[in-house]
Amino acid sequence: MTNPGQIEMISLEKLVPANHVYRKIKDLVNFSIMLGKLQGIEKEDGAKGYGIDRLFFCLLLQFMEDLSDREMERFIQENTSAKWFCGFGLTEPTPKYSLFCKVRTRIGCNRIAKIFDEVRRQLKAKGYMNEVFTVVDATALISKFNLWEERDNSIKDGYDKLNNSNISKYSSDKDAKIGAKSTTKFWYGYKKHASIDTQSGMINKVAVTPANITDAEGLKYVCPKSGMIIADKGYIGAINTILGKGAHPAVILRNNMKDKNREKDKWLTAIRSPYERMFSKQNKRVRYNGIAKNQFAEFMFAMSFNFKRLLVLEQ
Repeated sequence: MTNPGQIEMISLEKLVPANHVYRKIKDLVNFSIMLGKLQGIEKEDGAKGYGIDRLFFCLLLQFMEDLSDREMERFIQENTSAKWFCGFGLTEPTPKYSLFCKVRTRIGCNRIAKIFDEVRRQLKAKGYMNEVFTVVDATALISKFNLWEERDNSIKDGYDKLNNSNISKYSSDKDAKIGAKSTTKFWYGYKKHASIDTQSGMINKVAVTPANITDAEGLKYVCPKSGMIIADKGYIGAINTILGKGAHPAVILRNNMKDKNREKDKWLTAIRSPYERMFSKQNKRVRYNGIAKNQFAEFMFAMSFNFKRLLVLEQ
C-alpha cells in the first residue's frame, strides 16, 4: 500500500515515449539554425519569461495539430508531450491564447520565410528535394467573411454590383479579392500557389496572392530554377515564365490546341493526380485577414506538412 505522505518524483522526459513523433521530429531536424534567425526580436511584455524559442515551437505545434489559438492554449496546458516539445516544465505556466497572435506578428513574414528556406536547405542536404520534377498548382483560400452586407452597401452607394474594383471600400479585409474557378464558381479571399517536389512529395515553395491573380501570374512566386515543371492547362500562359526561370515546361494543353499530344498529356495528368489530392485535404477557410498573415500561416503549414512527410519517408 502506498504511503499517502510519500512524494514521488516525476520526470517529464520519462513521460514522453521514446518513439513519440515529436521526439522523431527533433531528432531529424536541426532547429538551432532556424531559431538563430529569430534572435534580435524584442520581447513583448506578455512574452516575458517564455522566450522566443519556446514560443516558436508553440506556433509550430499549433499548425502541426491544426489548432486555433484558444485550442492551442488548452492543448499545451494539458498535453505532456506538447510541454516537452515546446520546452516547458511539467508545472510551469504556459502561454495564454492572446500571446500567439502577438508572436506571429513579431516574427513576421520575412523571418518565417528565412526559416522555411532553412528547412528546404536541410531537406535538400538530406537528398529529399532535388527539383528534378516539380508539380505546381493553386487552390482557393476562402475568407471567413460573407459579402451580403458589403454588397448592399455598394448598391446603396450607386454601384451596379460588388466587384474587385470597389470591394476594398466595403470589406474589412482590404487584401482579399473575388476569384473565379469558372463562369459559375466564385469565392472571396485568396489563392495559394505551391510547387511540390515529386521525389519526396514535399512542398518546395508556397505563396499567397489575392484570389483574382491567375494561376499563371502566381507561378513566378513558386517556380523552381531547374528541372521539369508539370502543370495543368491553367499555366499555358506561364510557359515563358518557366523558360525564363531556366526550367522546362511540361504544361497540359487545351483540347483545341493544335500542338496537343493526348498521350503525353494523359501521362502528365497521371503524374499530377496524387499531388492534386494534397490540396483537397487542407482546410480552405482562412483564419486571418491580410496577405501577410495568411502567407505566414501557409509557410507554417508547409513546414509542418514537410516534417510529417519526413517522418513517413524515414520509416
